[in-house]
Amino acid sequence: MSKTARVAEKPRPEWGSDVIVDMLKAFEIEYVSLNPGSSYRGLHDSLINYGGNLMPEVILCPHEEIAVGVAHGYARARGKPMAAAVHNVVGLQHASMAIYNAWCDRLPVIVLGGTGPIDTAHRRPRIDWVHTAVVQGNLVRDFVKWDDQPASVEAIPESFIRAYRLATTDPMGPVYVCYDADVQEKKLNGETYLPSLDRYPAPLPVQAPEEGLEKTVRWLLEAKRPVIITDWVGRNEAGFRSLRDLAELLAIPVFDQNGRFNFPCQHPLNLTGMERTALPQADLVLALDVPDLEGSVSRRVQEKGQRGTVNLLPSQAKIINVALDDLLVRAWSHEFNKLRQADLSMLADTSVFLPELVRRLREEQKTLAKINVEVGKRRAEWLKIHDGRNKARDEQTKANWDNKPIALSRLFTELNTVLKNEDWVYTNSTRYGAENLYLDAGKFNQILGKYKGGGLGYGLPASLGAALALKNRGKICVDFQPDGDLLFTLSGLWTASHYSIPLLIVVFSNRSYYNDEEHQERMAQLRGRPVENKIYGIRIEEPAVDFATTARSFGIWSTGPITVPGELPKVLSEALRVVKDGKPALVDVVCEMRP
Repeated sequence: MSKTARVAEKPRPEWGSDVIVDMLKAFEIEYVSLNPGSSYRGLHDSLINYGGNLMPEVILCPHEEIAVGVAHGYARARGKPMAAAVHNVVGLQHASMAIYNAWCDRLPVIVLGGTGPIDTAHRRPRIDWVHTAVVQGNLVRDFVKWDDQPASVEAIPESFIRAYRLATTDPMGPVYVCYDADVQEKKLNGETYLPSLDRYPAPLPVQAPEEGLEKTVRWLLEAKRPVIITDWVGRNEAGFRSLRDLAELLAIPVFDQNGRFNFPCQHPLNLTGMERTALPQADLVLALDVPDLEGSVSRRVQEKGQRGTVNLLPSQAKIINVALDDLLVRAWSHEFNKLRQADLSMLADTSVFLPELVRRLREEQKTLAKINVEVGKRRAEWLKIHDGRNKARDEQTKANWDNKPIALSRLFTELNTVLKNEDWVYTNSTRYGAENLYLDAGKFNQILGKYKGGGLGYGLPASLGAALALKNRGKICVDFQPDGDLLFTLSGLWTASHYSIPLLIVVFSNRSYYNDEEHQERMAQLRGRPVENKIYGIRIEEPAVDFATTARSFGIWSTGPITVPGELPKVLSEALRVVKDGKPALVDVVCEMRP
């Protein structure tokens, strides 16, 4: 049965906002996260009393940033959007940081808003005036793919179809659609507004031109030390699997920038973290969905307040760049990064580019046979670097095993052991992704990656959204949660508890906004001032936050603060049992500053 036919079985819409719910149902939107507000009271009523609070179901959040963050995490986990509703001007301003995070992360989030009434004759005194803007979408226009404010009920379907299609077409991103209160609350006369969705198909993915594919095949086969750098390939399963096939076929090491989970953590060709050793040997770089290529091929120079870089690539190394991010560049925010240098650049979707590239390479049987010995030799050389990295990891873990505060290497190791026989998903990464070195992860989307926007408060809401998306799918969702980030959106624990969202929250309590502690140390060194003063205005101490007690106040099973390393296996196992029973659990661990 078609989507349109399923919707046709529902009651006829009686109010303008009923049509919005029809569109949400037609596109099989599973949830709408929100904090309630009068500007979309009509939509709220329609979601509950017309739509039956099912497909979509309303998810109440204590803050609009949490509501959009939940939708962000859902999109990471499922690769498709849910919706978030925010209240006029004030709610949109609260939500703006989370929208910007979704923009930088190139993820589809459908943000719905209310405004007005635009007709001033219909407004209540004061409150409807201070909550209305013309045009409200101006507030976020620089960091959404599209915004709209349909002026009639008749305009709602086309507006929503366009919003959904733009949000879900690569490069993906958030959209904002604002509904005038008068449009929402208009009484209908039995009209049918839903068009056939079959007439609005999604566009086919963008393939590289023939010339680009031919050159890439030839250059890869000719290269002596090719390497692959990738950031967002793992957003599609076809790209994830073909990347592994490509690496194994030609013994090409992969350097994962962790924007998505792109390559198995323990694969012998995963040399992430060994850039300084491997990249100086490269004669060809295949950059796949890498927005920050400069940062991927260089070493930062930050001593004494410097902001420089040192290029790690040999001057003669060729670069092939394959990405779509140049299609989504705006002037306001410079998240487009430094202009890339490349010898061959292609606008292409890696989910179709990589399978075709692998197919063509496999057809080069004579050339593959000719270079077989050479490929085997470099495979062995890369393996030595891989094994050396893991040996150093194991030695460091052993040396720091009983440290207090607890070493992150031990926490990562104990967590990996507890999850060994589970089907788990890691919903929130640390800034540098150091935990990936310890985790035995190899499945598509098993690690959802680090956030890109740089705004704190992302971790818990996004993890709740991911866990909501994967609820009843047999997955154990784990949020490795920095304490400073958690303080921004701590009230999201209410949502976790109220909706019984099964999520294991492991709080990494270093009791500091430590990134800035390092910056203050550099400033002090540069200016000849006391380095010991770097802690002021940065440490989260006196009092130290008791996250376990806070979680219990929200009705969540919790334990901590854990300060004894030997307690980790027991408390993590207990928390896992709670999550497997369908409830959230929180373990607060007092950790070292950084691995």
